[in-house]
Amino acid sequence: MDMNAYLSMFIDESNDHLQSLNENLLKLESAPEDISIVQIIFRSAHTLKGMSATMGFEDLASLTHEMENVLDLVRNNKLKMDNFIFDTLFKGLDALESMVQDIIGGGTGKADVSAIVASLQTIVKADYKSEQSSSASSAAGGSNGEGAILDEFQSSILLQSIDAGHSVYHVIVTVREDCVLKAARAYMVFDFLERSGEIVKSTPSVQEIEQEKFDRSFTVFTISSITEEELRNGIESVSEIEGAAITQLDRESLQQLCGAASQIAPVAAASPVNAAQVEVNAARAQTAATATTAAPTAAQAPTAAGSNVSRTIRVDIERLDALMNLFSELLIDRVRLEQLASEIRRNELTETVEHMTRVSSDLQNIVLKLRMVPVESVFNRFPRMIRDLAKSLDKKVDLIISGADTELDRTVIDEIGDPLVHLLRNSLDHGIEPIADRIAAGKSETGIVHLRAFHSGNHVFIEVEEDGRGINREKVKQIAIKNGVVTAEEAKRLTDSEINMLIFAAGFSTADKISDISGRGVGLDVVKSKITSLGGHVSVESEPGKGTKFSIQLPLTLSIISAMLVKLGTEKYAIPLSSIVETGIVPREQIRKIHGNRMIDYRGSLIPLISLSQVLEAKSFLEEEEYETEIVVIRKGDKTCAITVDEFIGQSEIVLKSLGKYLTNIEAISGATILGDGQVALIVDPNALIK
Repeated sequence: MDMNAYLSMFIDESNDHLQSLNENLLKLESAPEDISIVQIIFRSAHTLKGMSATMGFEDLASLTHEMENVLDLVRNNKLKMDNFIFDTLFKGLDALESMVQDIIGGGTGKADVSAIVASLQTIVKADYKSEQSSSASSAAGGSNGEGAILDEFQSSILLQSIDAGHSVYHVIVTVREDCVLKAARAYMVFDFLERSGEIVKSTPSVQEIEQEKFDRSFTVFTISSITEEELRNGIESVSEIEGAAITQLDRESLQQLCGAASQIAPVAAASPVNAAQVEVNAARAQTAATATTAAPTAAQAPTAAGSNVSRTIRVDIERLDALMNLFSELLIDRVRLEQLASEIRRNELTETVEHMTRVSSDLQNIVLKLRMVPVESVFNRFPRMIRDLAKSLDKKVDLIISGADTELDRTVIDEIGDPLVHLLRNSLDHGIEPIADRIAAGKSETGIVHLRAFHSGNHVFIEVEEDGRGINREKVKQIAIKNGVVTAEEAKRLTDSEINMLIFAAGFSTADKISDISGRGVGLDVVKSKITSLGGHVSVESEPGKGTKFSIQLPLTLSIISAMLVKLGTEKYAIPLSSIVETGIVPREQIRKIHGNRMIDYRGSLIPLISLSQVLEAKSFLEEEEYETEIVVIRKGDKTCAITVDEFIGQSEIVLKSLGKYLTNIEAISGATILGDGQVALIVDPNALIK
């Protein structure tokens, strides 16, 4: 098998399983008695191990195997989770993530994990007290005299599954006498059984079977979503499998098979399991083994059971980018055709162009939606980060996430992760007080951090809010004066919101000591510059003793936007509609001068009037000669101003193009677009005009 052909699939699925392991370990930490979560974790670890072994990443497979040994004891009620076990498993996950990252970077995925392995083996040796059941009784009639003895928990799951109407089977699988790779064939059988149901018990154990510590047969108890015939066909379709003896069990036959151990009521399980928790998930993630030689019958079995089949496919990001670039060119040609049709005025041409416009508009919506990604892909890494940070700071913190299904353009998603990391770390380090301080202030000892996302108009808002100590504005002012950010005289005139925004100044830090978390004078200034570069805006609200809220406003997409086209003499410019409040005309006599600055009365309040021609040095338009001025009112956060233009051309869909690496840091310009007549129009950055 050409492993390179499957490397991309391995990386994608490994990242999915690692994320699932992180999320479910966090859930288990909150509910350590919930065996159903352990089952999910065990399946992810088992699948990851199989994928890694198939791809030849032995260090990944062996570490996952050791973690699986611990989880196997927990799910069989032979080991209770504690802080040491959780911390060791989390360290193992960190090591697995590092190894996968190494593989992504072209490495071998090798790492020294001997310390973690030793800890995992210690856990197993110290707490594993029951004997393996490989020498169990032959009640099931296995060909080598071995049967699967169930403990009370396993019996309870099977009994509840039967009572809930699910199919429970006892299966004896026999491999051919001339089989060379017994473990590999057994693994493929297990993979099929896990995709079509739930394995409750195997004899010998999974570990022993993987090490080929069995003769020619092994026994499995499984809850399955398919019929007995489909089960047999699926197992026997695996190469070098001689046959499968299958018995569908009812309540009585299960009790006879297992003896007194299973003589319990269905509701009297040691750890009660909801029927839904043993519901078969036939659309479970494929393991790497299915990319090898699994037979068609096995692969089609879940579909035959009538379960939901995944209707999603993975698409390489570069293909989406190429599609977006091609559509951008098509949009430019469409605008050009619309202009030509308006000039030529032929009915046939006009009708054809109008139809093409409607079709391309629908296509535009689809292309943009293809690029939209839920912010969940960024948010889901933060619960683990908050857990680790809280432990290192000796604080208790709950992270509450809402709106994770809110979608953003992929280009924005790729860039927003680091700013959010800075804000969350800042919230824990500077915002949430130590436990003793919170109790003294009459608060709960557990701090709350809210991470929210929601749509509003053409923007997405992301908020990070905590119930900590709030911003000490007096301290912020003193540090700002000391660092030369503002003068003492300017500081006296600052409003509360303006003082809050001082924390975004370059090199600003209120930390009394430097730590790994914050206090190096790097952080919030980076947040502001990154969000501004994305065409967004960040603001902060704070109430002393109550907490602080950071609010990030981001555009839905950075590729195709609606804009107002305007003229300044012979030059044309585009202003994004998402920043425009309204347009209008102002007579010259209504323009006032206050402290040397031009202002106009706008809906009962005075707002600044900015000359766009002066900012952009457009010498072909001299607005002083005009008797009245056309204006565009723009908004950034809670600030509003008006800019003067020569003439409105109209609204248009425009494609954002970069100015390239040679034209950087041009004031108030964020890019360019190509118009229908082939001219280039610069795109005005409204955020740069409002200070």
